[in-house]
Amino acid sequence: MPVGSVRRRAGPVLVQSRFGPQKPNQPRPVTRFHRDLWLCFTLQNWLLDFGRPIAMLIERCPQTLPRSVIYISIITFVMGASIHLVGDSVNHRLIFSGYQHHLSVRENPIIKDLKPRTLIDSFELLYYYDEYLGHCMWYIPFFLILFLYFTGCFTRAVQESRMPLSAWLLVGPSSLYYWYLVTEGQIFILFIFTFFAMLATILHQRRKGLVLDSNGLFLVCSFCMALVLIALWISWLWNDTVLRKKYPGVIYIPEPWAFYTLYINILH
Repeated sequence: MPVGSVRRRAGPVLVQSRFGPQKPNQPRPVTRFHRDLWLCFTLQNWLLDFGRPIAMLIERCPQTLPRSVIYISIITFVMGASIHLVGDSVNHRLIFSGYQHHLSVRENPIIKDLKPRTLIDSFELLYYYDEYLGHCMWYIPFFLILFLYFTGCFTRAVQESRMPLSAWLLVGPSSLYYWYLVTEGQIFILFIFTFFAMLATILHQRRKGLVLDSNGLFLVCSFCMALVLIALWISWLWNDTVLRKKYPGVIYIPEPWAFYTLYINILH
């Protein structure tokens, strides 16, 4: 049979989209506010603190990541959360025994008189694992996954760029948690870099004619309100000499637990 007489059988061409294979003429699915995700996200953040629904964010993330990256991120996140949980458990026990969080480890009355002196080094090592190593391993994967999810929160339909009532009701608890996360976790640099990356993504997508959908607006509003709360918190404690001694760096953001042991726990 001549080559030219061979007829090719054409089938429907599939286009890969965020929600799976899609035919070219098939209408684009309407973007909806992920009420179940954000409600679960907020409740687990506040009630369990470390039990965040990271798997749900990865599942709805538009960026397809290699499985090895996903596994490493989850393992690192779980290890960091576990280190933080152990450190916080010991820290809270120490607070009930008189540990003053607004002082350094060596300056605390219940620590500085320990014998032998090498025990103080052990408590400082525990503090390092909790406040530095654990937080880095915990929050870097957390904000990375959050940002990857945000990159898919764009639409061409202007009518979808509105937040429903349920989203507005969740903005307050969500932003308050981010405030607590930044102040208690001392992760302002990571938080502000994530926020700037989100703003840069908005400007980049706007050139393509895309606008934020309801989920993207929810994240931006939560981050903006959290920044306002952080600014109010810093301005309120700006002239506190005791906390200034505990946090002498350029970025002055006192921890809520330090404020508690300094001004509230002393009243009991």
